[in-house]
Amino acid sequence: MRTLAFTLLITPLLLTGCSDNEVGDVSLGLFTTKDIKIETFSDPVVTGVTCHISHVKGNLDLSDPSDMGISCRQTGPITLDMINNINMSKSGEVVFKTSKSILWKHLKIRRIWNEKNKTLIYLSYSTKETAGSAKHSMTTVPLWGNPVWDQLNQPDTPQ
Repeated sequence: MRTLAFTLLITPLLLTGCSDNEVGDVSLGLFTTKDIKIETFSDPVVTGVTCHISHVKGNLDLSDPSDMGISCRQTGPITLDMINNINMSKSGEVVFKTSKSILWKHLKIRRIWNEKNKTLIYLSYSTKETAGSAKHSMTTVPLWGNPVWDQLNQPDTPQ
């Protein structure tokens, strides 16, 4: 019975580092249970954009710190159809979300369109239902030099 209880307790802790999206894992030291995890994801609509997110994950903690970093780059084609299918509101839309605690804390990535500069903005931030966090990070993917840039600047292009 003790073995089963131990197995049920330890298995989820061991699996926390087994994400398909994890591309890096950096220990914060010998005497801590926290690591910096680096995960990757592709924008689900603008599939030519890949983002890398770094955040602290504690293997034995109930809640992880809200600190994070993000970097997004164009890694494939970006088409006019993709741009026309994104949320153009000032608050944009959540394109990635992962849990940071057992109770209601999440790391979110939001894509926001900057119409004037034809730039995709990716904002990473932490949310908690009882009290939000001011910690955030931002990166941009400008479309300058991309074939879609000229299509977006044509006066008869529907946007």
